[in-house]
Amino acid sequence: MPELPEVETVRRGLAQSLVGKTLARVEIHEPRLRWPVPAAQKSDLEGATLHEITRRSKYLLFQFDRGVLLAHLGMTGSFGVHAAAAPPRRAHDHIEWIFSDATLVRYNDPRRFGSMHWLGHDSHPLLAKLGPEPLTPDFDGGHLYAALRTRTAPIKSAIMDNAVVVGVGNIYANETLFRAGIHPNRAAKRVGLTRCNVLAAEIKATLTEAIAAGGSTLRDFVNSAGEPGYFQQSYFVYAREGEPCKICAAGIRLMRHNGRATFYCAKCQK
Repeated sequence: MPELPEVETVRRGLAQSLVGKTLARVEIHEPRLRWPVPAAQKSDLEGATLHEITRRSKYLLFQFDRGVLLAHLGMTGSFGVHAAAAPPRRAHDHIEWIFSDATLVRYNDPRRFGSMHWLGHDSHPLLAKLGPEPLTPDFDGGHLYAALRTRTAPIKSAIMDNAVVVGVGNIYANETLFRAGIHPNRAAKRVGLTRCNVLAAEIKATLTEAIAAGGSTLRDFVNSAGEPGYFQQSYFVYAREGEPCKICAAGIRLMRHNGRATFYCAKCQK
């Protein structure tokens, strides 16, 4: 599933190509995404001008002059931008946006776990209970420390909770905990203020580096130009079970939290 760096990479690519353009035609070839795409979304969007694309957690918000479209990529969703001479429509190209200058955007999603919601000028329940964005001043060690005081869950589970901080998915939770030297099984409330300061800083640094590398491509992720990300080349622990730690040479270990793979170094992380 695309995580925050991948979604931010997509946002930047789409914004560069689409902001300021008017959406002339919408084609909904397959409305059955995670939630059905209503036929009315076609009339909601046609003729609207796109002013900005923002991101909240892993959601993309297309800010049109007449309202907001909220989109989530799910597990396998991707947006592709094409010039007037676009290739033939592929399997799983479920939605097409044709802009007035003939720019074509296709939403492709083999597993159909993505979603699109027309908000008009209203908010949406999916955004209602989200915590702070990790790359803003609202998130720091003090916030993290306060949020963890009563949590007995493992620290890895806690930093993946969108009520604590948004956008720290499984890959980046593994990587930031290694960088911070914190064992993923440590109870969240047993992470003190000093270590919370370190962890918050590593969350920011890891996500920033991942965005600069275009995110991670393990299976399906490509950006809006069809290019993969490269941050996986910098992993310290993720998907490296049995390989030597890059710091101490001890073998990277694997365990699971809530069914998700957790990679760590027992020597470097306490």
